[in-house]
Amino acid sequence: MISSLMTGLVFGLSSGLAPGPLLVLVITQSLKHNAGEGIKVAAAPLITDVPIILVSLFALTQLDSFHRALGFISFAGGIYVLYLSYECFRTKPVTLEELKTEPQSLRKGVVINFLNPHPYLFWLTFGGPFILKIQEGNPLAPFAFISSFYLLLIGSKVFLALIAGRSRTFLRSKGYLFVMRGLALILALFAFFLLKDALRFLVVSV
Repeated sequence: MISSLMTGLVFGLSSGLAPGPLLVLVITQSLKHNAGEGIKVAAAPLITDVPIILVSLFALTQLDSFHRALGFISFAGGIYVLYLSYECFRTKPVTLEELKTEPQSLRKGVVINFLNPHPYLFWLTFGGPFILKIQEGNPLAPFAFISSFYLLLIGSKVFLALIAGRSRTFLRSKGYLFVMRGLALILALFAFFLLKDALRFLVVSV
C-alpha cells in the first residue's frame, strides 16, 4: 500500500510539473485572467482520464498471452518512463512572455488533454499494468495509487496556477529546475525496475 501510494505521488508530481500543452494552458489562464481560471484547466484530467484508464485496463485484461504481453508492455513502459525522465531533466525555465496560447475555458482544457498522447501512453504502458500487478497483493492498492497520482497531478498544477497568478519568477527559478532534475533521477530508477520486470515476464512466457 505504501509503495503504491509513493509511486502515485512521484508520477503525479512529475506529470503535473512537466512542461506540456495543459501546463501552458494553466499558466496562460492564470496570467491573462486569474488563478481560478488556471485551476479550472488543471482539473481537466479528472474528466478526460476516467475513460482512458477504463479502456486501458480492459485492453490489457483481454490479452491472450498475458505474461508475454505484459513483458513487452513493461519494456515499452520502461522506455517511456526513461523518456519522461529525459524530458524532466532537460526542462528549461518557462519563459512566460513567449506563451502564445489564447485564453481557454475548461472545455478547451478537456479537449487539449484528450488530444495529448501522454495520458494514453502512461496508462497503457505503466499505469494500467501497474494497477493489475498491485491489485493481486492488496485490492485497495490501486485506489491508493490512483488517488495519490491525481492528488499530485492536479495539486501541482493548481500550485503553479496560484504561483503564476501572483508571480512570474518561480517558473524561471533554479528551484523549479532543481525539482525537475530530482524527479528525473527518480523516474530513471522506476524505468530500471520496469525493464527488470519486462525481462522477468518474458522469461516466464518462454
